[in-house]
Formats: sequence, structure tokens, C-alpha cells
Amino acid sequence: MIKIGVPKETYPGETRVALIPANISQFQKAGAEVLIESGAGERAGYLDSEYLSKGAQIVKSREEIFSNADVILQVRAVGANPFEGSKDIALMREGQILIGFMEPFFAKEIVEKVAQKGVISFALELLPRTSRAQTMDVLSSMATISGYKAVLMAANYLPKMFPMLTTAAGTILPAQVFVIGAGVAGLQAIATAKRLGAVVRAYDIRPATKQEVESLGAKFVELGLETQEAEDKRGYAKDMGDEFYKKQREMLTKVIAESDVVISTAVVPGKKAPVLITEEMVKGMKPGSVIVDLAAERGGNCELTEAGKTIQKYGVTIIGPVNVPASVPFHASQMYSKNITNFCMLFIKNGKIELNLQDDILSSTLLTKDGKVVNSIFD
Repeated sequence: MIKIGVPKETYPGETRVALIPANISQFQKAGAEVLIESGAGERAGYLDSEYLSKGAQIVKSREEIFSNADVILQVRAVGANPFEGSKDIALMREGQILIGFMEPFFAKEIVEKVAQKGVISFALELLPRTSRAQTMDVLSSMATISGYKAVLMAANYLPKMFPMLTTAAGTILPAQVFVIGAGVAGLQAIATAKRLGAVVRAYDIRPATKQEVESLGAKFVELGLETQEAEDKRGYAKDMGDEFYKKQREMLTKVIAESDVVISTAVVPGKKAPVLITEEMVKGMKPGSVIVDLAAERGGNCELTEAGKTIQKYGVTIIGPVNVPASVPFHASQMYSKNITNFCMLFIKNGKIELNLQDDILSSTLLTKDGKVVNSIFD
């Protein structure tokens, strides 16, 4: 019988778990047994007793998980866990399948070591943005969490309330929120800010997002720079070059100065995040304004952002959160678990592993196989 192993996450501050009890039955129906390292789900609110009640086996040590499992499921696998992940390489064995976030763009040397162990690894952040892959799209799931939480962070620091209120003490005007980037995180931020009663504006380089922004009740800011060429063939954002971003910054300055809250979400896979908010633009913001920079882990969209810190400059609070989904671990784990389970069902069938590498989802995410690094991102 195929064995699926779920070890504890060892990245500092990582509270998610790769598989929750509710999804164990899908593996069982596919002819697989599930092994969970004791305590793996505790920080996300999933106890060992719940896994046991669903038919999983609780294993005491990480070593036992790696030595017995045919497929290892993780949130932050090697590459995405620079602090502790390399220790897992010594536990891996030839032919074992590893699935999770691996941040391959920034961890080529680690990926090569995984290949040398003969491990078959899949990086879920490389999933194609296709209709068929939507139920496996971990980036979109986690971006949903980040967009939601970014608004709550901003509301917590803003010295104003979000909604308009008419009271005996006078009328309270609504907060002005500006969201840069109308991808999954941006759209969720828009929706959350609207629910809290703010007046919301949003901008995205892709003109097709205008309809989505307006459908959520926000105003789409048009700079005249929007272009259909902002996405690559996989559906991810492209780097548009320094000159483009310079023009973009000039045109965003006025909108940012008028905003109480700015939430930025612009990232480009494999590259440093584009700087969209300069120090001069921060100086022009109203005292008490808040910036939540969801690109902090990739260098930040704001020139002053410090990853993992909340700072104040020129009377403006600049929040540079990292690993935002881990701050909502119960639902982040629920979404991630469903995504990774759906991915596994592509190749676990009738108690066997059947890797059809003609499948574009599997071929796009495959990093290592037969002792080699095989993904085209390294070409």
C-alpha cells in the first residue's frame, strides 16, 4: 500500500500543516495509507486524535515519516525552508516523491541536492494558471488569506475607522483605501475593505482586471499604462522593466497621497518585487496613513519596507508582513490541504503511483527526477 507522510513544519513561525483530517478519506479511497508526525497539526488547530479518528497513523519521529513514506507532503519543503529544510535531504531516499512549496527560483543549489538523492520533487508554486489546475492552486489559496489579513492589519494601525458613520457627535467620513494589484490577494483586500465600509480604489497593470475590481464595488484607477503584455504564458506577472515602473510611480503619486491605506501586492516570480512606492511618495502621505506591503518577502513594493517589521517613517506606518497565511493557520491549512490532495489524486490511483508526465500540471511542477533537475525554469 502507498504511504503518504506528513511531517511537522520546521520553518520558524510556520503554523500550517500540509494535510488536515478531513482530506484523509480521499487518500484512503485511492488506496493509500496516511502517516502523520505527532503534533504536526496542533498549531493549526488539528489534534492527533482527529487524525486518528479519520484512520491516519500517528508516527512519533520525523525520521520514521521519511523512512516509511512513499510520498512526503509539506507546506514549506526544502528550498522554501532555508533554516531547517536541508536537514530533511539526509532523510530522503531514491524514488521518494516530495510535494510542497520549494521556492525553486531562489534555491537552485538545494534543488540540485534533492535531485542527487534521486527524489522526484514537485514545486506547487509552479502550477499553471489554467482552469483545470484551479482546485490545486496553492498560490491563489494563500493569496486569499493574505489579502484578507492585510486589511485587518491596516485597520488595526489606522487612527481612523473604515466605515462612514452618522452620529450625534457628527459624521465620520469613510477611510480611503488604495489597493495596488488586482490579483487574488488584491481582490480579496478590496472585498474585505469594502465589507468594513471603506471607499476603495484599485490599480492593476492588466486592463482585464477593471471589470473584476468594479464588480466588488471599487473604483478602477486608470493610468494609461495598462497592457495586455503584463502576463507570461503561464498566467503569472512579468517584469516590465525599470522605465515602465518609473512612469508608473510618477502617476501613482497623487493617488497614494490621497489614500489613508495603501495595500500593495505586486510580485514577479523569480525576481525582486518592483518598487512602486518611493520614499518621496511616503513623505507625501497624510500623517497616520498606513502601508501594508504584501511583497515584503520579495524586497517590498515600498522602498522603505523592512520585511517582518512594522516601522514608522514620516508619520506613516509601514507594515512588512512575512508568511501571512501562517497567521490564519486553521483555514490556510484547510485550503492548502484540499489543493495538495487534489494534486495527489492526479497520480495516486488504485493503490498505485502512476506519473503521467504528459499531464501539463505534473510536467509544469516537476523539479527533479532520475537524479536530475528537469524543470525548464532553470534553462
